[in-house]
Amino acid sequence: MDLSNSNTAKNLADAFGGESMANRKYLFFADVAKKLGMGDLAKLFRDTAAQETEHAFAHFRLMHPELVVEDPASLTDEQKKAIAARCLELAIEGETYEYTTMYPNFAAEARADRDTEAEREFQEQADESREHAGMFRSAARNFGFLTSIEHHHADQYSEALRGLDGVAPATKAAGDKWICRQCSMVYDPAIGDPDSGIAPGTPFEAIPDDWQCPICGAKKSLFVPYEEAIAA
Repeated sequence: MDLSNSNTAKNLADAFGGESMANRKYLFFADVAKKLGMGDLAKLFRDTAAQETEHAFAHFRLMHPELVVEDPASLTDEQKKAIAARCLELAIEGETYEYTTMYPNFAAEARADRDTEAEREFQEQADESREHAGMFRSAARNFGFLTSIEHHHADQYSEALRGLDGVAPATKAAGDKWICRQCSMVYDPAIGDPDSGIAPGTPFEAIPDDWQCPICGAKKSLFVPYEEAIAA
């Protein structure tokens, strides 16, 4: 699916979020019904929650076609490793956003509202998200899944953390590399894309216009110059 249409990409993300929230909400309702002794109602909520999960999975597959596994036996070890690495990358990205941005902002707003219970909850969740991100990073290192993509996101979040500490952001410079806005795959001219017939040493501008991202299938037009941090 072509996700160059930003409205479709946003709608898929919203739909995934809605179905995911419905799943957890119905499981909560099932737990309430069970405590009330209403077994049949609890089962109805659990069954519906399972359906919402399937809907969410369908949306997520469209959002991330690079993670769709139809025939595992046909995949090479490198392909399997790339898929697993992408899963870890997305997990790290989500958890890091939660503890660096989302929950701190929520806690600050709860503090302004003088809602100490909500503030405490948000802070606890931020701490847990930080722990989860660390676990996923450790897994990436232990399994040898640290890719250039994951390093790119790690650099982004490290800079965000420095910003929270009042440290000026590092100077960036655009080189010859280009990055996919859809999945963050980095095209390096020195490496090229041999699997797609792009020889090493091929500058991005010389790649045919019908070339697609080897990870998610995004169009060439969805790539932007990759800015790398320069030490001060």
